[in-house]
Amino acid sequence: MGDNYKTEGDYSYLEAGEGTPIIILHGLMGNLSNFDGVFDYFSKKGYQVLMPELPIYSLPILQTNVKNLSKFVKKFVKHKGLENYILLGNSLGGHIALYYTKHNPDEVKGLVLTGSSGLYESAMGESYPKRGDYEYIKKKAQDVFYDPEIATKEIVDDVYDSVNDRNKLIRTLAIAKSAIRHNMAGDLPDMSMPACLIWGKNDSVTPPDVAEEFNKLLPKASLYWIDKCGHAPMMEHPDKFNELLEDWLNKENL
Repeated sequence: MGDNYKTEGDYSYLEAGEGTPIIILHGLMGNLSNFDGVFDYFSKKGYQVLMPELPIYSLPILQTNVKNLSKFVKKFVKHKGLENYILLGNSLGGHIALYYTKHNPDEVKGLVLTGSSGLYESAMGESYPKRGDYEYIKKKAQDVFYDPEIATKEIVDDVYDSVNDRNKLIRTLAIAKSAIRHNMAGDLPDMSMPACLIWGKNDSVTPPDVAEEFNKLLPKASLYWIDKCGHAPMMEHPDKFNELLEDWLNKENL
């Protein structure tokens, strides 16, 4: 992270580059490093790329939900003085981006969703392993990816620690319930900004038919597939992900 990592008041975030802002929103089990390839590439391509650490495990339990995480993003945007930005979210991050866009439609210039929750009700709960021994957790972490080798020991250790941390576990369950409550299907037809969907053909958490549904409901959606790819395309195929995203940004003049 180095010089790009900043801490100001309530916010810890990565920032680099100049130009149109791209705000990256990570998922429930997502570290900022999951987006290293995207962050490094687009911060050198005429974009101001920002990636805040979402307070998933530090909000009061009754405030741990999609709504309040969206409010956090709103405060971050105000803190940074951002306008006409693009939101990019994976998994829960995509859901937060959608909820945010519903309430701030005039501020969002474009939406990028990859393996996003928001439609598929069991996605949040199913993607988070229940407590169990290390080998069970390892298998569940590997199942998120098409190539199990992507689930490094560091990733598996992080998931294992999280599911065995009571504070994190109860907040994870609260987020999962919140995600089900905030199904976005009825709101998507009103989101008129360009939307980019980059999906793994082998995503078992938010399967391909979820991407098809997003594509059908969002008025200005473009759907791109990555073969031999699971729930986190920006981790499994970072170069292909960047290529598809750049093509879309150019096509939409964003």
